[in-house]
Amino acid sequence: MSDHITLVGNIVGDLEQRTTRGGGPVAAFRLAVGERKFDREKGEWVDGHTNFYAISVFGDLGANALRSFRKGERVILSGRLRLREWETESKRGVSADVVADAIGHDLRWGVSVFHRAAKPQTATSPSPAEPTPRAETDGDGWSLPGASLETDAGGSGEGAERARAEVVVAAGETGRVETPADATPF
Repeated sequence: MSDHITLVGNIVGDLEQRTTRGGGPVAAFRLAVGERKFDREKGEWVDGHTNFYAISVFGDLGANALRSFRKGERVILSGRLRLREWETESKRGVSADVVADAIGHDLRWGVSVFHRAAKPQTATSPSPAEPTPRAETDGDGWSLPGASLETDAGGSGEGAERARAEVVVAAGETGRVETPADATPF
């Protein structure tokens, strides 16, 4: 039996690429989850106990994790916890292993941009020469509710424009960030 768990912490070390016996991708890394408390007597933040988890991310999620995350980044993940006992010649212990079901950057500490992963072409997928349907959008790139689908064969018009998003810079100033046209505007 495994327990469902949600963790918020920092990636410790570089992500390691592994494969399953069937050849599927696996991302493996360690996650440090610690607590900080404000000590009113001292008037400062104090680090509490830190737990370390061994994280495994399988399949397409693992492949995307390998491309998206780096050492030191703060992430939020949801997954299944398994406690595993281990023993060597000189030590015994318990390891907390988590198989991630979902993972992403913690946006409290930075800005992230989403890019859809390319899907492999199948026999039922339209070829690049065929027009692909797209929904009508407003000026910000959001699909309009109830809008009819149009075709965009040449890549011109709103579909080809680069999306722009406003972000608040740490100093409190508002800046502009360009994202690729295929990025989802959220």
